[in-house]
Amino acid sequence: MNFINLFKVAMTAIASNAFRSFLSMLGIIIGVAAVIIMMAIGQGSKESIRGEIAKMGTNIITIRPGAERRGGVRLDPSSMQTLKMEDYESILKNKKYVTYVSPEVTASGQCIYGANNTSTTIYGESLDYLSIRLWSLDDGDFFTEEDIKKGAKVCVVGATIVKELFNGSNPIGKNIRFKSIPFKVIGVLRSKGENSWGMDQDNVIVTPYTTVMKRLNAQTYFNTITCSAITEEMTDNAINELTDILRESHNIKDGAEDDFRISSQAEMMDTMSTTMDTITVILVVAAAFSLLVAGIGIMNIMLVSVTERTKEIGLRMSVGARGIDISNQFLIESIMISLTGGLLGIILGWLGTLACHAVGLPAIIPLWSIFVSFAVCTIIGVGFGYFPAKKAASLDPIEAIRYE
Repeated sequence: MNFINLFKVAMTAIASNAFRSFLSMLGIIIGVAAVIIMMAIGQGSKESIRGEIAKMGTNIITIRPGAERRGGVRLDPSSMQTLKMEDYESILKNKKYVTYVSPEVTASGQCIYGANNTSTTIYGESLDYLSIRLWSLDDGDFFTEEDIKKGAKVCVVGATIVKELFNGSNPIGKNIRFKSIPFKVIGVLRSKGENSWGMDQDNVIVTPYTTVMKRLNAQTYFNTITCSAITEEMTDNAINELTDILRESHNIKDGAEDDFRISSQAEMMDTMSTTMDTITVILVVAAAFSLLVAGIGIMNIMLVSVTERTKEIGLRMSVGARGIDISNQFLIESIMISLTGGLLGIILGWLGTLACHAVGLPAIIPLWSIFVSFAVCTIIGVGFGYFPAKKAASLDPIEAIRYE
């Protein structure tokens, strides 16, 4: 028998037991759909996180104080005071791969205007802050270099501050109080909304770093220094450059441990991508177990089919069908059940992805996952159909004809 005849016989056998064939496919359908949906959610979440990080600037580099040992005790990096004005000035003087630099000093507390108040964080920054964070003003102006020199009590506020304190009205020129110190609002930041971690990016107040250092915290050091590399590709060069500048500024000898830490958005992006890939693999493996169960179900149905059609097999052999023909017939049936189930599973997975979008979950179906699904279904069809096919091919035609 040629392949076309074998295919026709196989399809006739499947159609004659349509409901049973559908039940055999059901495990494949659910398994493939689950795998595609899990991969789509994983890929979509990863792209969503990458997009959020990209909005903040993929070439951002952050310098933080490093941990230090004193008397055998390793101190918390947040208590270190290793980032000084000299470091900031040294970076500005010697940078080649860095475009913008902003020292950062923060303070948290209640902000008050009239009878309204809200809890927020005030950020002391330089003029480069907006360029580093890819941010812009929606109204008003940013503070000036003169404001930084004087430690002026001026600020720009986020959209959440405008909503909470001013009920959405124009705040330009009005005075707010933060820790009993008045600040004149001179600008409003363009709204960014919440990021992927649920953080409200608009609940901020930005003021000159000298103002926070002198008037709020009474400190002479920075919490962090934020920089921006010329391009994302030059981030590593910028990190090496900043490391050399700070080691020289801090008089750190060769072989000694740094008293600062430098990290980049690219590192964060890679870490988050790796984490999401790991989670996706775990979910896909869990969903793939249903494919294994489905394969066992197909093998069971095919064994039942061999038993039911024993006399038919004997008759085919008696009129000249070879063992390989019988084996191929059952293999084709198994593969067709598996592939049809896989196709229906892909359609169900696509519908499930649309449902994810409808409820606000980021989901993107990788094109390669569809090809992998077809390949896996083919392997299942061949792998779990081989034993029933071999059993059918090994039947003795005389005994098969006599079978009741």
